[in-house]
Amino acid sequence: MTPTDIIGYAAMAVLMISFLLKDLTKLRIVNSLACTLFVIYALLLPSNPILISNAFILGVNGYYLWKGMKKS
Repeated sequence: MTPTDIIGYAAMAVLMISFLLKDLTKLRIVNSLACTLFVIYALLLPSNPILISNAFILGVNGYYLWKGMKKS
């Protein structure tokens, strides 16, 4: 197993864990970690579809996390 494979499997595991969370803020934080790992994975492959989709999701998560922190 290559280091790239390990990052890909770690991203997949963190992504699956994120969907088990009930709290939306925690879900977005853990999902953002998964997206970050997928972006790294995509850069190592390289794979533009994986990179673009996960960078977009990371941005959406970041926006809603920032928006939620701003309300508090």
